[in-house]
Formats: sequence, C-alpha cells, structure tokens
Amino acid sequence: MEEREIVALFWQRSEQAIAQANVKYGRLLQQLCGNILDDDREAEECVSDTLLALWNTIPPENPALLTAYVCRIARNLALKRLRKKTAQKRDSRALLPLEELAEVLPVPSAEEQWDANALAQAVDAWLEGLKETDRVLFVRRYWFGDSVKDAASRVGLRENTASARLRRMKLRLRDYLTQEGYMV
Repeated sequence: MEEREIVALFWQRSEQAIAQANVKYGRLLQQLCGNILDDDREAEECVSDTLLALWNTIPPENPALLTAYVCRIARNLALKRLRKKTAQKRDSRALLPLEELAEVLPVPSAEEQWDANALAQAVDAWLEGLKETDRVLFVRRYWFGDSVKDAASRVGLRENTASARLRRMKLRLRDYLTQEGYMV
C-alpha cells in the first residue's frame, strides 16, 4: 500500500491504517528502535508506541513523507526510552553514534540560540551533495544508529573503508557548517 493511501486511512480513522502502517514500516521501525535500545522487547514496545502516536497525530498532521515522519517518531521515542533506561545505569553504548557527531555539530552558547530548523536544513543540503553511497552510509550510521559494520555492508563496503569515509565526512560536515556560520 502506498504512503498516501495509508495517510488517507488515518484521516478516515480506519483501524486498518495501523495494520497497514505496521505491514509497511514494522521491520524498519523494529530495526531502528532495536539499534538504539539494543533490546528486542523494548524495541517492539517502541514500535507499538510509534503506531499509537501515528493514530494520535494523523490527523491533524498530514505528512508529505510518511516514512520520514514514522521514523522520526520512532527514533524520538526510542531515544526517550533509552535516556530513561540508562539514567540509572549510565550505559551509553547506543548513544555512541550521536557522540561521534557531537564533535562536529555546533554547541549553542548561552547568549546565542541556534535555529535548529535552519541547522537541520543546512545538514540536509550538505547530505544532498553527497554521493548516494556516502549519504546512505552517513544516515544509516548517525540517524538509524547502525553499527559501522552493518552500515558498511548495507552499501557494499568493508568496515575499515566505511569507517574512514565516515571520519572524512564528519570533517567535511564540520567544514561546511563552519563555512555556513554554524560553528565558531
């Protein structure tokens, strides 16, 4: 079923919308949440919470790209669960991809508030300039939280090659954001 048809089912308040969304996105969401939470049961719960959030937000939302919308909800829910789960344990393994990017992303100063939307658009523009293989590698590692090995195999690279490419891409991203005025 196409994205627009699924969105239409949500707008009609048809329970079939949840079932169709699960058929279309269930495996993707399970993998995304599983990469972040490193616990299949927690990931399943997160997928269920994501489907419920879709039901509660469509309508009034009418996402143009349902895949991106669904993944954003799932990722945010998984990260929220991870923060809650690791608050006492201090286990930050799943946050490693985000920590790796932290060294190239700007940190807002006390007197300046960065426009998060403009920064996201700048990163999107930078990503659009990458070759498809590099873009997929970067997004799989830093957005989906895939291990370097898994992201590398997805694009047909050796782990060491992918690791080197990711390192160079982070440096190019830092240079780009500096040039665009997002970093000092």
